Amino acid sequence: MAQVLLPLLLLPGLAAGAVLRQSQEPKELWGYVQVRSKAHMFWWLYYANNPTKDFTELPLILWLQGGPGASGCGFGNFEEIGPLDKEMKPRNTTWLQAASILFVDNPVGTGFSYVDDCSLFAKNLTAVVADMMVFLGEFFTCRTEFQTIPFYIFSESYGGKMAAGIALELHEAVQKGTVKSNFMGTVLGDSWISPLDSVLSWGPYLYSTSLLDDNGLAEVTAVAKEIMDAINKNQYGLATELWGKAESVIEENTDNVNFYNIMTKEVPEMKSNEQENLHLIGLYQRHVKSMHKNSLNELMNGPIRKKLKIIPDCVKWGGQARNVFENMAEDFMKPVIDIVDQLLAANINVTVYNGQLDLIVDTMGQEAWIRKLKWPNLDQFSQQRWKALYVSPESTETAAFHKAYENLAFFWILKAGHMVPSDQGEMALKMVRMVTQQQH
Repeated sequence: MAQVLLPLLLLPGLAAGAVLRQSQEPKELWGYVQVRSKAHMFWWLYYANNPTKDFTELPLILWLQGGPGASGCGFGNFEEIGPLDKEMKPRNTTWLQAASILFVDNPVGTGFSYVDDCSLFAKNLTAVVADMMVFLGEFFTCRTEFQTIPFYIFSESYGGKMAAGIALELHEAVQKGTVKSNFMGTVLGDSWISPLDSVLSWGPYLYSTSLLDDNGLAEVTAVAKEIMDAINKNQYGLATELWGKAESVIEENTDNVNFYNIMTKEVPEMKSNEQENLHLIGLYQRHVKSMHKNSLNELMNGPIRKKLKIIPDCVKWGGQARNVFENMAEDFMKPVIDIVDQLLAANINVTVYNGQLDLIVDTMGQEAWIRKLKWPNLDQFSQQRWKALYVSPESTETAAFHKAYENLAFFWILKAGHMVPSDQGEMALKMVRMVTQQQH
């Protein structure tokens, strides 16, 4: 049977498109949820595609991209874990082998999500979480087949900060019975949980990898101290601006090291010549626009838009991303270590993973905030010896290290940068199976 696009009547609560295959099971669904008046969130669901298991036997994963303002439905889907790459060729390491995947463009204004009024962009984590809870409530109400399936929130970068907040709120909603979901835990990938710990580790990390000399280390350390002072005075907007300055200092001293993977080189984009919010514009260019590269931009605004059929004419994929980023600037440098502590105290499974070659959220910084947890089992976790992991029994090359105690786990992924599934797809897929208890 040829693939058929169903009309929007399919889901009363969710405007949705769908693709059918012969079994009559929808392979993909997508649509919008109005999370507030004039604020519209786009989602895209792929049902698990495993040769021996039905989707009902596999978990559901929500993927949250970073930025804030980078699109999971675009970048996470086509560059990292979805069924096709941006050349529309099948991806051997798609996570659909191990789970159904729900991509959401959040906060509103990201990707194909949009607001009708510029006052409606989220300005802090509380607003982001509130919008996502409206979305998740709607999703689980309409897609009842997923209410009992194990549900995990996986994330990357700033998505990790959002995932922590959403996980705590979702756990409470499930306990109260206001959302029906079999929520099993959250996974924080190269995540922006403690911005200051990341910033303070940049100098030592670059120095230890021969990417800074003594003079460069002194300059990076000086600007990191400025950021620390701003955060200590609760001047978070200033801290975000200084963060941009710190990245410029690093680029000048390292011949433009790639913040996402120190072993690869990207030609830096032309900096904007606008004067207002210069650092913010530079940051947006570096951390959001770089994820909306021309080829992905053309794919999303061309063939994908035609396929989806429900994107309003006035909405361009990623068109509001800079507004998303700038509206979150005041909240950007705030830590959420306390939220991770609350997750652990509530006995929610928390997994942290990090790429060895990531600079923006380097592993040293991740380990630093983990040491600050007030979780009573932290000492026992720290005393565990890590175990080497291999992508397959035949492999002789160490792909990662892993440590776990009670409801906290950590994966150190070798030879991976900030986008772990892009760099080490096989190991990322193995990690998914371990986290969701399909493999040890």
